[in-house]
Amino acid sequence: MKKKMLLLNTTVLLGLGGVLSTPAYASTIQDMESQKSQIQNQRQDVQSNIKAASDELIRLQAEQDQMKAQLERLTLAEEENNKKAQKTEADIKETSKQVEQLEKEIKLLQEKLEKRNDILKDRARSLQESGGNVEYLQVLLGSSSFSDFVDRALAVSTIVDADRGILKETKNMQDELKTKQADVKSKLASLEDMKAELDEMTVQLSAQKKQKDALAKELKDKEAKNEELKASLQAKDSSLANEQSTLEQNIKDQKAAEEAARKAAEQAAEEAAKKAAEQAQKAAAAPAEKADSSSAKAEAPKASSNDVAPTSAPAPKASNVVTVGNRWIGNSAYVFGGGRSQSDINHGLFDCSSFVHWAYAQVGVNLGPLGSVSTETLKHAGTQVSSSQMQPGDLVFFDTYKKDGHVGIYVGGGKFIGAQSSTGVAIANMSSGYWKQKFNGRVVRI
Repeated sequence: MKKKMLLLNTTVLLGLGGVLSTPAYASTIQDMESQKSQIQNQRQDVQSNIKAASDELIRLQAEQDQMKAQLERLTLAEEENNKKAQKTEADIKETSKQVEQLEKEIKLLQEKLEKRNDILKDRARSLQESGGNVEYLQVLLGSSSFSDFVDRALAVSTIVDADRGILKETKNMQDELKTKQADVKSKLASLEDMKAELDEMTVQLSAQKKQKDALAKELKDKEAKNEELKASLQAKDSSLANEQSTLEQNIKDQKAAEEAARKAAEQAAEEAAKKAAEQAQKAAAAPAEKADSSSAKAEAPKASSNDVAPTSAPAPKASNVVTVGNRWIGNSAYVFGGGRSQSDINHGLFDCSSFVHWAYAQVGVNLGPLGSVSTETLKHAGTQVSSSQMQPGDLVFFDTYKKDGHVGIYVGGGKFIGAQSSTGVAIANMSSGYWKQKFNGRVVRI
C-alpha cells in the first residue's frame, strides 16, 4: 500500500512539475526582455545623437551670434566710412572752388600788375626824358620779370613815395595769394589722398560684407538642417519609447499570467494529492501514514535589464604688444579716423595708427596724444632700424595710397598684426603677396 501511495504522489508531483516548468512563458518573456534591451540600446544611441545635435546647435548659434555682431560692426563701419567719404568729397569740391577763385584773383592781379608795369615804365621813360635818376631807370628797365621788377623797384631808394606805396601793396597781395594758393593746393592733395583710401576701403568693406552675408546664410542653412535632424531623432526616440513601453507592459502582463498559472497549478496539485490520499486511506480501510511530500516551487527566470545612467590675468609686459590685439581678430572693423574715442574702441572700430597706439597703451607705452596719432607721428616715435634687424614689436610701414600710408606691428615669422582696411584687425603676411610689394623697408623700434 505504501508503494501505491508513493507511486501516486510521485505521479502527481511529476505532473505538477511539468506544468510549472513549461518553457512557453519563460521563452516569451526572455524574447521580450531581449527586444527591450535592444530598444534601450537604440534609444541610448538616438539620445546620444540628439545631444550631439543639440550641442552643434548651441555651437552654431554662438558662431552665428558672433557673426551677427561682426556684421553689425561692419555695417556701422561702412556707414561711418561713407559719411567720411561724402564729407571728403564735399571738402574737395569746396577746396577746388577756392583754388579756382584764387587762380582767377591771381590772374586779375597779374593783369592789373602788368598794367601798372606799363604805367611805371612810362613814368620811367618820362623820368629819363626829364633827366631823372639813372639808377632808378636802369633797375626798372633791366628787370627780367614782373616780380623781379617789383623787387628791384622797392630796392631803389630814390623811387617816389606814391610808386613805393603801390609796389609794396602789390607785393604783399602777391605774396599772400601765393601762400594761400600753395596751402589750398596742399590741402587738396591731402584730401585727394584721403578720398583714394576711402574709395578703396569702401570697395573692400563691401566685398567683406558680402562674404559675411554668405557665411551667415551658410550657418543658417546648417542650423536648419541640424534642427531637422534633431526633430527626426526625437521622433524616432519617441517611437522607440512607445515600443519599449508596450513591451514592458506585455512583459508585466505575461509575468502576471505566469504567476496566476503557477498558483492554479499549485492549487490543483494540492487538491490532487489530497484526493489521492483520501482514496488510499479508503482502500486500506486503516490509518495510513502520511507520505511526506515536498513540492518544489520553481520560479520562472526573470530577465534583468541594466538601466542606462544619465550623463551629465598677469601684469602687462612690453613683449605682449604683439598679442594683445588678438582679441580684436574677427571682432573689429576698419574706420578711417576711427579708434580715437572710447566708444570706437568699445565697438572695435580702428584705423591702422589708432590700433598701434591702443596696443602699445595696453602694455604701458604711450605713443603720444590719441587724437592726433597718425602714420606720420608713429614713424618718428622711436628709433629707425634696418629691416634685416627687424624683431617682434617693431613698427613696420607700407606705401599704400601714399608713402607710409599704413603701419602695423611685426609679430615675427614674416607677419604683422594691424587694422587692415579689408579685414579689420588681422595678422597678415608681409613676406609675400600684396604686403610684400607695399612694404617700404621702414622699421621703427619703440
